[in-house]
Amino acid sequence: MRSIFFILAFVISFSISGQKNLDRTLKQLNSESVPYIYVNEVKSTEQVIVLDTRKREEYDVSHIKNAVWVGYKTFEKDSVLKKLPNKNAPILVYCSIGVRSEDIGEKLLKAGYTNVKNLYGGIFEWKNQGNTVYKDNIATDSVHTFNKQWGKLLKNGTKVYDLDKSN
Repeated sequence: MRSIFFILAFVISFSISGQKNLDRTLKQLNSESVPYIYVNEVKSTEQVIVLDTRKREEYDVSHIKNAVWVGYKTFEKDSVLKKLPNKNAPILVYCSIGVRSEDIGEKLLKAGYTNVKNLYGGIFEWKNQGNTVYKDNIATDSVHTFNKQWGKLLKNGTKVYDLDKSN
């Protein structure tokens, strides 16, 4: 149900382009229950646990350096608990723009993690601000944008769209 609302709200909110559109979309879809961290505040992905909450197909196109794929629909809290026993460790969650990652961040906070931040604008904003993304540990310019509508939020990089929208 949330995904239907998410898509509908996104399409409606697409009247203004650029940062204003991203800001408006996130204000409509997020409750800010997980504190944001902005791209310019991320000094290094070496000092934080980075969790990618997108579909595997999106992660496989590119991801932020050192990101661990945990998925969204496939997210398994128990698996993460085993891999991340230190509940005070700094954790950065991200997705395309920061909506799915807020949901996963909420689950982590409810599981007792104390230092979870949601990357504002997600991988799109990461790339838009000139940061590098990786595929198989090799820098790439490609970012999975799902479709042309979503792709309007990615201003910097090569847009890769889903061929199979049934997932």
